[in-house]
Order: sequence, then structure tokens, then C-alpha cells
Amino acid sequence: MKLTAFTDYSLRVLIYLAAQPERRATIADIATAFGVSENHLTKVVHFLGKGGWLATVRGKGGGLELPMPPELIGVGKLVRETEGEGLPADCCGDDGDHCAIARICRLRGVLEEAVGAFYGVLDKYTLADLVHNRQALAKALFAEQPVALPAGRRTA
Repeated sequence: MKLTAFTDYSLRVLIYLAAQPERRATIADIATAFGVSENHLTKVVHFLGKGGWLATVRGKGGGLELPMPPELIGVGKLVRETEGEGLPADCCGDDGDHCAIARICRLRGVLEEAVGAFYGVLDKYTLADLVHNRQALAKALFAEQPVALPAGRRTA
């Protein structure tokens, strides 16, 4: 099963935010880090914000942040919301009216089993599992950005 770019970008946004959870990010920061379009990320961020997957803070010092610890963000749940649980083939439409073997075909059941196994694996992981190598991710993603101060701390 191939994930859509929308799901890929959704996962990247959350990985970016989880790599340094004390830092707020902008869409431009994330787009630059991954070399992707800000326009595409804007749609993704809007979706993630509406779904409660990320929080947006307005005003000076604002940006994007995780609304909960990465341990509470399930990869399978996110992928289901971005991809849906549909089959990788439409089997001549949901009703199967246009397929000569729809009533006796076993392919649909096999595909349902495969999709179930796919999501079963994803359900074993959280965002925390994806950023277990946080230091290496931060080095790769934030190499050209200044080190963030923990929330609430100011420099003199």
C-alpha cells in the first residue's frame, strides 16, 4: 500500500515538531527542512490543527506545536484519518455491480486482510517511537537554525 503525499507530509510535520518539542515551528521552517512546498504544508497543517493533532499559537513567538506528548499520538490512527481504511483496489466500485465475478471473488477478502495487517503494524507505534533518535533528527532538521530556549525562558 502506498501512502499519499498528504499522509507523508502529515507524518513529517509531526516528526519535525516531536524532534524538538520545546520549540515552536512555522510552516516555512518545516517546508525548508524537508524541501517541500509551503502551499502543500498549509493544507496539511490546517487538517492536523482541525483534527487536534497539532496546536497553533498566534502572535509574536507563535507557531505550531504538539498539543500532547508524542507517546499519545498513534501512527495508525493518524494514517487512518489521512488515508481512510479503504481497500487498495476499488473492485469495480463499492457495490461490485460492474464486476462479473463479484459474488464469488475472494480478492476483496484478501485485500481487506492485507489492509488490516497494514494498520495492525502501524497501530503498534506512536510518534515517540518515530522520534526515538531525537538527537540525530534534530541535527538533521535544525542544523541551520538557532537552538531553541525552553518555553517561558528569555535571553537578557
